Amino acid sequence: MRLAIQLLLWVVIIGLAYLTFNAVYEPIQFNKIKEKRYAKVVENLKDIRDAELAHKEVVGTFEDDFDKLVRFLDTAEFAITQRRDTTVLDEEYKKQYGVDEYIEKVIVDTLGFVPVKDSLFDGDKERYTNMINVPVEGVDAKFELDAGSIKKGQTDIPVFRARVAKSVVLQGLDRELILQQNQVQSVDDINGRYINVGSMEEVNTKGNWPTQYGDE
Repeated sequence: MRLAIQLLLWVVIIGLAYLTFNAVYEPIQFNKIKEKRYAKVVENLKDIRDAELAHKEVVGTFEDDFDKLVRFLDTAEFAITQRRDTTVLDEEYKKQYGVDEYIEKVIVDTLGFVPVKDSLFDGDKERYTNMINVPVEGVDAKFELDAGSIKKGQTDIPVFRARVAKSVVLQGLDRELILQQNQVQSVDDINGRYINVGSMEEVNTKGNWPTQYGDE
């Protein structure tokens, strides 16, 4: 009887030790996997932002249709310009007052053109055609992409947003720890339910990730 009780106690001790170990080990492993996945997601969001900013620079608006954004990258070009100051005669002033008057102007010369895809992606088509896909092995999902405009005073200002839910990025991991991630509020982590760049509510092209994942 005594031996049975001792064996039972050992089983309880080993069980408690295992539970204690798991309570510490699982969050550590979760965080390692989370940070690797988040880093990959942030890199894709940076690429999407670069593409959207290029579209706005060339076309004047952001694009919410990813296929159209890719076609833009396939063909669009940045103008290479040079600004120079010059002084010219104000013909109207001379005509009106009979006196020479010179005004300063800034002249922008176009020196040439460079393909957007070469400037942003070194011509790597696979990189920009796949940047809409969530880059996590075993996760078949795409980033949500929205674009439009918001009114500031009398002006319509273009805005865009790309995002993905943390629950999508963290598929296959501990459910309770994923739920905790949705509630996190920290300067060292990504707050809220989504990893995103841009905004549909304000003029903002930043990402919501901390500096450990690179520039905002």
